Amino acid sequence: RRFSRRPAVTLLDVFQMHARRRPHQPLLHFQDEIYTYKDMDRRSNRAAWALSRRLGLQSGRTVAVFLPNEPTYVWTWLALAKLGCPMACLNCNVRGRALRHALEAAQATLVLASPGERGTTGHSGGFGNVGGLWSP
Repeated sequence: RRFSRRPAVTLLDVFQMHARRRPHQPLLHFQDEIYTYKDMDRRSNRAAWALSRRLGLQSGRTVAVFLPNEPTYVWTWLALAKLGCPMACLNCNVRGRALRHALEAAQATLVLASPGERGTTGHSGGFGNVGGLWSP
């Protein structure tokens, strides 16, 4: 029934419902850290603010995300969803022609990457806990 609703219920809607109802419940356990719904909501709000205010990212712009499996990936995805920006998920282990092909296929106007991925392509800069940032 949820899929037939108009407008459709999204994963962001479900996350925000849980964040309101049970903010202190653990959402993610990574290494020795536990992140609650409230933690992820706050971090994603900060990331969304930085992306929109500092970079001028607007709804509808595709962003390629080149991050390893870590909490930053989750709050970056949430931030982009809150801004209405499609996210092109890039495998952070891909290099060379395969990476170039993935970037071209994504038609992203911005690439977010971890600090360890700097130098893979183009100009790099900083973005809080999301390291490198390139604008193709």
